[in-house]
Amino acid sequence: MGSAADVYVLIIHYYGNVGDVMKKIVLFVLGPDGPGIIASISKVLVEQKCNLEDVSQTILQQQFISIFIVSMEDSTDENELLSALRSKLEPFGLVAHLKSMQAQGHSQQQACESFVVTTVGPDRPGLIAGMTGVIARYGVNIINLKAVSRSERRPPDYVTIYEVDIPPSSDFKSFRAALQAKAQELGLDVNLQHREIFERIYQV
Repeated sequence: MGSAADVYVLIIHYYGNVGDVMKKIVLFVLGPDGPGIIASISKVLVEQKCNLEDVSQTILQQQFISIFIVSMEDSTDENELLSALRSKLEPFGLVAHLKSMQAQGHSQQQACESFVVTTVGPDRPGLIAGMTGVIARYGVNIINLKAVSRSERRPPDYVTIYEVDIPPSSDFKSFRAALQAKAQELGLDVNLQHREIFERIYQV
């Protein structure tokens, strides 16, 4: 679209009570960091009578990344919203794209235990692929992931924090052993802690 970044707006249809049909929008924004980006987006959403439900925003190597979850009336014109977003975002080097997606049906989920997996070690290709392969094999869901490089060290250390939900059906001891084996193979130190303990220690 002739810009250094893309904005993907995923339109999700939510079906609640009979006669109560709403659309939800997942708005992903990526591009050069600068002041006023969130203010511009939120202003457009208000003008289009959209309700902002949730936001997650971060900066990665001077790149602005943000995800908005927004609900709007079924009668809201998606093309008009897209046009308004593009008009506001183009001065920031950002563009917008709309995509419709059908919401998944509600399914009964297992009550999971929340844990935090941390790894530290020399940066090299395949670290995240190796660890997440183990996590996926045991049916564990990653709900948040952060990875940073300690560039002040030589060679730089790569620190990764995985927030995961472990279902009761998973073999916890086997999962821990598999994480340790893979970490050793990759030259990493690994730690697995219950989320509550992790938060108390690090005051997250």
